Amino acid sequence: MDSVLVLMAAPGSGAITTEVVEAMRDHGGGEPHWLSPGEALEVEAFERLPEFLIELRRHAVDAATVSIHNRRKRLLVADMDSTMIHQECIDELGIAAGVGERIAGITARAMRGELDFEGALTERVGLLKGLPASVIDTLIATRITFMPGGKALLATMKAHGAYTALISGGFTAFTTYVAGALGFDEHRANTLVIENGKLAGTVARPILGQKAKIDGLKELAARHGLDSSDAIAVGDGANDLAMLSEAGIGVALHAKPHVQESSLVRINHADLTALLYLQGYKRSQFVHA
Repeated sequence: MDSVLVLMAAPGSGAITTEVVEAMRDHGGGEPHWLSPGEALEVEAFERLPEFLIELRRHAVDAATVSIHNRRKRLLVADMDSTMIHQECIDELGIAAGVGERIAGITARAMRGELDFEGALTERVGLLKGLPASVIDTLIATRITFMPGGKALLATMKAHGAYTALISGGFTAFTTYVAGALGFDEHRANTLVIENGKLAGTVARPILGQKAKIDGLKELAARHGLDSSDAIAVGDGANDLAMLSEAGIGVALHAKPHVQESSLVRINHADLTALLYLQGYKRSQFVHA
C-alpha cells in the first residue's frame, strides 16, 4: 500500500453516511479506518476509485488521495485572507474608505489569476490613501473572524514538532494579530506605509506575492533541515498556486475555481482540521489550544 483515500466532511455534519461507505465498498474499497465517525475516514486506495469519486459528488464530502510515506508534515505554511480568516483584509479596508466595490472587484480578478498580483495590490492600496490608520484596529476588533479548525490545526501540528508560518500577500498589521491569536511561529506579509496617522496609499518594497510565498516555503524548509516534501501548505488564491505545488501536500481550501482546477487536494466542505486528517491524525488526537 502506497497511498490512502481520505474522506472528510464538515464537523458535526455526519455526511460520511452508511450510503457513502457502501458505495465505496461497491466500487472495490476495503474496510474504512475511521478518523472521526461520520466526518473523516481513510481507506487503502482501490482500482475503481475514479468511478467512486464521480458518485461521491452527490455528497457534501471531500476526497483526497495521499501517500502514506512522509505523511505527517513538519512544516505548515498558510495563506491568511480567506484561508485562516474569513475576510479579505484589503476589501474590509476598502469598505471603510468608501471604495469597497472597486477594491473587491480588483481583488476577485487578482485571486482568479486574471491580474498581475503586484499591480493589483498597488492599485488597491492607492485607493486607500488618507484612510486613518486607526481603522485597522477597529477592523481587527469588529470584523476579523477565524476559519473553523485553525487553532486545532496549529496546536496539534506544533505539539508534534512542526514549525508553522503565516505567509500572506496581505498586510503585517493584520498578520501580527492573526499569527498571535492562532499560535503561528512566524508571519510574513506586506507593510502598509503610514504617514501622520493615515495610510499613504503605498506599500513598502519589495512586495510579497506569489514568488515570495514559494521562496518562503523553501527557505523555511532549508532553515529547519527539511525538504519541501516535508511541508503542508494551504491557500485559496492564484498567488498561492506555486506554494501549493511545491509543498508535499498542497491544499486548496474553499478556493477560487482556477485554483481548484490546478490543485490535487481540494477542500470544499470540511474545515481546516481536514489538514490534520490528510496527515492521518484522528480527532481524538487533536490538541485544542
